Amino acid sequence: MSSTKRQQTMAKRNRERAAEEKRTLKRLKKQAAKAEKAAGGPMADGPMADGPMADEPMADEPMAAEPTEAEPDVE
Repeated sequence: MSSTKRQQTMAKRNRERAAEEKRTLKRLKKQAAKAEKAAGGPMADGPMADGPMADEPMADEPMAAEPTEAEPDVE
């Protein structure tokens, strides 16, 4: 057996660095959410606290139809 170490490839280093950054960002996001919940922020009210406002239409809701140019009533 060889006692020398094999050199790590740049691709492996990049993958490991990306995974570490992702874990760090996730940990920071969780800590921020926990701190905001402890402070009684909007996250404390429930999962929909940061959702769209009640007066704003949601993406899947149809918008109010604008009046189209209909034929005038002729009597």
